[in-house]
Amino acid sequence: MKNLTVILDNIRSAHNVGAIFRTCDGAGVNMLYLCGITPYPPHKKILKTALGAEEYIKWKHENSTKNVIHELQGQGYKIISVEQTSKAKHYNNFSYPQKVALVFGNEITGISSEVLALSDHHIELPMIGRKNSLNVSTTVGIIVYHIIFSSKNEHTKTENTK
Repeated sequence: MKNLTVILDNIRSAHNVGAIFRTCDGAGVNMLYLCGITPYPPHKKILKTALGAEEYIKWKHENSTKNVIHELQGQGYKIISVEQTSKAKHYNNFSYPQKVALVFGNEITGISSEVLALSDHHIELPMIGRKNSLNVSTTVGIIVYHIIFSSKNEHTKTENTK
């Protein structure tokens, strides 16, 4: 299984953060960084939607997303920003490294240009409808579970070929 970390870059909604705590716990994410203005426990709205998941997943609040990225890159993580950019690859057509830190951005403004510039890769979810994005907590769920189950499938395929 991949070593998976999630970084929230200036998320506004405490409800989204609580939902992301639940998703990260359910998927076995190793670490959740809550950066900048992102609310953090014991915020009442996070506790309401996290339903106790904040007690089971390791998390840390940091003022600077850039500092977290530099620290994780020093530990061998590849930083992957989930954002619609000209460099972004379809999330399903990307080969995820073993040590992954996913960055998700503000519900209105997205990931800051500074953080995008520091990222090793950009991936995106394709949008078919009229709206050009999904709710950040939904996006976290899709991407995290895709990575977790893709790596389990790779592991299973390897075991079955022995």
